[in-house]
Amino acid sequence: MSATNLKLVTWAGILCCLIWNGFAQQGGSDCIKANAKSCGECIQAGPNCGWCKKIDFLQEGEPTSARCDDLAALKSKGCPIEDIENPRGDKQVLEDREVTNRKIGAAEKLKPEAITQIQPQKLVLKLRVGEPQTFSLKFKRAEDYPIDLYYLMDLSYSMKDDLENVKSLGTALMLEMEKITSDFRIGFGSFVEKTVMPYISTTPAKLRNPCTGDQNCTSPFSYKNVLSLTSEGNKFNELVGKQHISGNLDSPEGGFDAIMQVAVCGEQIGWRNVTRLLVFSTDAGFHFAGDGKLGGIVLPNDGKCHLENNVYTMSHYYDYPSIAHLVQKLSENNIQTIFAVTEEFQAVYKELKNLIPKSAVGTLSSNSSNVIQLIIDAYNSLSSEVILENSKLPKGVTISYKSFCKNGVNDTQEDGRKCSNISIGDEVKFEINVTANECPKKGQNETIKIKPLGFTEEVEINLQFICECQCQSEGEPNSQACHEGNGTFECGACRCNEGRIGRLCECSTDEVNSEDMDAYCRRENSTEICSNNGECICGQCVCKKRENTNEVYSGKYCECDNFNCDRSNGLICGGNGICKCRVCECFPNFTGSACDCSLDTFPCMASNGQICNGRGTCECGTCNCTDPKFQGATCEMCQTCVGVCAEHKDCVQCRAFDKGEKKETCSQECMHFNMTRVESRDKLPQPGQPDPLSHCKEKDVDDCWFYFTYSVNSNGEASVHVVETPECPSGPDIIPIVAGVVAGIVLIGLALLLIWKLLMIIHDRREFAKFEKEKMNAKWDTGENPIYKSAVTTVVNPKYEGK
Repeated sequence: MSATNLKLVTWAGILCCLIWNGFAQQGGSDCIKANAKSCGECIQAGPNCGWCKKIDFLQEGEPTSARCDDLAALKSKGCPIEDIENPRGDKQVLEDREVTNRKIGAAEKLKPEAITQIQPQKLVLKLRVGEPQTFSLKFKRAEDYPIDLYYLMDLSYSMKDDLENVKSLGTALMLEMEKITSDFRIGFGSFVEKTVMPYISTTPAKLRNPCTGDQNCTSPFSYKNVLSLTSEGNKFNELVGKQHISGNLDSPEGGFDAIMQVAVCGEQIGWRNVTRLLVFSTDAGFHFAGDGKLGGIVLPNDGKCHLENNVYTMSHYYDYPSIAHLVQKLSENNIQTIFAVTEEFQAVYKELKNLIPKSAVGTLSSNSSNVIQLIIDAYNSLSSEVILENSKLPKGVTISYKSFCKNGVNDTQEDGRKCSNISIGDEVKFEINVTANECPKKGQNETIKIKPLGFTEEVEINLQFICECQCQSEGEPNSQACHEGNGTFECGACRCNEGRIGRLCECSTDEVNSEDMDAYCRRENSTEICSNNGECICGQCVCKKRENTNEVYSGKYCECDNFNCDRSNGLICGGNGICKCRVCECFPNFTGSACDCSLDTFPCMASNGQICNGRGTCECGTCNCTDPKFQGATCEMCQTCVGVCAEHKDCVQCRAFDKGEKKETCSQECMHFNMTRVESRDKLPQPGQPDPLSHCKEKDVDDCWFYFTYSVNSNGEASVHVVETPECPSGPDIIPIVAGVVAGIVLIGLALLLIWKLLMIIHDRREFAKFEKEKMNAKWDTGENPIYKSAVTTVVNPKYEGK
């Protein structure tokens, strides 16, 4: 490895250390800033904070809170791992029954309480502040799961034709629901309006028959439980067939009163811990909280059951429930609502559906003829979605969800609570994180519950908070180690009794400001208390903290610190040491006031294995050349020097071959080296030996090449190894040269003749072609003389007229 590469590796190592220290400082700063006076306060400062309970861990002047720091920082300060208190959170599953695999029509008939759709059922989470605990929740919608369905119908006069169709609903719905479950029960209830003005007419005649003309209607009522949940469809038909329409004055109905009673009167309705469906059928809007003032009713709805003889008796006393109140009660009782309403009120009830989780809206025909298909469709829609909800969380506790649904669909945050498009028998999973951000004031355990909306099953989670360290339970009250029993000695430090302060509880609060105590906090010949870097408590200096939590004052008088040492390259102690009391303590192989001087000689090592090529000394990892002619990282360069080979060429030539410019003076000028002859170049010394070595190739006076090496050992003795036979060039061979010249001339002559001949042939052919062309263009006959002129001349008289 070269010196350059070594430097790169060294700096890379230093940089990594600095980066790691930076992260450690960042993590530890929260621990130090917490100013924890006990182990319990420390572990609540953050999940990475630990407390060192080693008794002699603190330096003089350091406060008790210095025991709390990042785990890596505590180790670097000399706290053994076994003395670091760092309790971790945990989880323990107490009840973990597998989800039920059950097919519809199976011979085995299970009770509803024996069917499991959610897993696990009970667990304990031990929470440390800032450290999340994660567990998985599995949900599987069981096949052939029992269903309770309660049909709540508006019996105001406008629903007259609807009642006729509902009278046969029991048996028909039973037949349809058998395709979904073999355990189905149905119930029926009806509602009209509060029995006070202005909702109904309170005249005696109208109270007996609120309808007009010859219509026979029943007296108005708020809510009536006609049939509790039963598996007898015929009984449903029978009792509903006896029902009669009633009437009221205003258009909105008192359906919210009825829904509240159906939700909270579980015993009267007969709800089981199974799937609970509430079908709310109406062709009108609804009254809600505040509307009761029109009838002089101002008391808020109390959300309790008030059924006497299956009739709601407090409608005149309590106002309508609010939507939020209904949502709470429906959720508490795991009831899923299906709003079967006419087309006219679809928009209103769809808005209501958005406020009530696990609810659906269906369009009811004008005479309710499609109610069975509406219920089936709504049930399928509700059962295809699972939404998790949790009970109220204790203060400082947060929860987050991540869903793992069908077809690889994953979601987080609010969408992480639910999975959609689930068929009966499908299994989905949720990953749930629970985090405590603070400890409860009393430190007591808390219980939260998580359940799917609309289902009775739930997961019970017992939260146990880690707010104290194990070593605190082993503390010694009124310990003699705390100044004659003035505190509890725990986790390596004193926790003072009330009215006592100091590291060892040695002072009472009355003595803190005493001037006599301040004298113990001054250095000799100094007026500064704690060197102006701390405060005097009980005659002892407690050094102040700096904004940068990694910078610390220490010492009996806070006269020391770890940040005012000499710097190199912008780093305290050059990054090669530790600053203690303003003096650098260097790491091995470093020295100097700023630890900027490396004792490693490897950077000074030349390629020949010598330190600074034997021409200097290695100081702080750099060559200091003793001969001013030489320079470079290893004193290898000399700008004014003749090369070693050229310098010793003449002496080697005269001694080895007895020729050259120094032949006459060889014995006087060339005896400063030892010479050894070798047979061939392969026998010359090769690089890698301890002594510096130069390989040379030079020409002698006869233009022959000779080879030698020149080296100097550690004692300054020069040695030359020379190849005994020079390499001389041989003379030229005349005959081949002459033959080659002659042959070349002949060949060139032949080539010229061939070229001339070729040119002549081309010229002749062109002339012949030209002649042939002219011959073809001739215009006279081959028998005529082109220069012949006839002797006969013909003259014509212009005056001749032919007479």
